[in-house]
Amino acid sequence: MSSQAKPPKNWPSDVHFINSQRFHSSVTTTARAFVQGPQTKTHEADTLARAPSLVVIRRITEPSHPACGQYGLFASKKIPPRTHLIDYLGEVHCDDRPHSDYDISLHRFQDGVNIGSDANTMGNDARFVNDYRGVRHKPNVEFRDRRTQSGELRMSVWSLTEPVKKGEELVVSYGKAWWQARLASSDPEEDPEDVKVQYCQC
Repeated sequence: MSSQAKPPKNWPSDVHFINSQRFHSSVTTTARAFVQGPQTKTHEADTLARAPSLVVIRRITEPSHPACGQYGLFASKKIPPRTHLIDYLGEVHCDDRPHSDYDISLHRFQDGVNIGSDANTMGNDARFVNDYRGVRHKPNVEFRDRRTQSGELRMSVWSLTEPVKKGEELVVSYGKAWWQARLASSDPEEDPEDVKVQYCQC
């Protein structure tokens, strides 16, 4: 069913749209079991990974925006505080992907094994959430992990303590670690908080 999912408007032709997580060969049996959970209910209950009634992908046209000419994720209606908007879907993996700008950590085991969800080549609408730096004075949404009704572990996007206005871009904080990893090869002395460049290649 996932392979036949219809992409939303403004979806890039070089990225495969999915509505359920895919598992890379690097994922161990133990890691996969941890992510999938007990699977006590049908998968049909988890197809709400994409919430078209709440979010929409739009091209960014403001010249002052760090990602002008690329895409962002916007609120299609007023969103109440503490609302689950959409799950972040991608390829679940356990290998190292330092060059992907779409790789989010799902879980790190005590032995150091990290499980990530990479939406670089496959994903859903959530991959278009940009960093707030250079866009707003603070984020209006956050990444938060959750278990679906079937028990599967996913990263998800939630509104914060204030409502989000209709038409407002949804932006998060990628975190200093994300920026430091991408600045290491260019200017290791630069503070990520001062960076005003959006590296998202949407």
